[in-house]
Amino acid sequence: MSVLYLRSRPIVAFDVNNREHRRYYADFVKYNTWGRCPVRFMAESLDLDLVTYINQKMLAYYVEKEFGNGKNKIKTKTKPKSSGALRTVRRKQSVPPKTSQESS
Repeated sequence: MSVLYLRSRPIVAFDVNNREHRRYYADFVKYNTWGRCPVRFMAESLDLDLVTYINQKMLAYYVEKEFGNGKNKIKTKTKPKSSGALRTVRRKQSVPPKTSQESS
């Protein structure tokens, strides 16, 4: 066996739920190199490069974390519609005009 093979970093699939994997990716973004990462990631999808694949997984993870899957939505209560509420005018009402005797 080759010495390079024995000393190479293990290949693992990127798991967005693994905190260490997210930290390795944050280090990659910070230093722009995988040199500090103790593992080598592989992309499950063959049509995407590794960084694009991880970006998509991270985006989906944080959107799910921020907005959830609908369980934590704020429910607003709507008022039930009634046939007629109290203190409402049902027909147009007019005010009689003031006469000259009332104004003096």
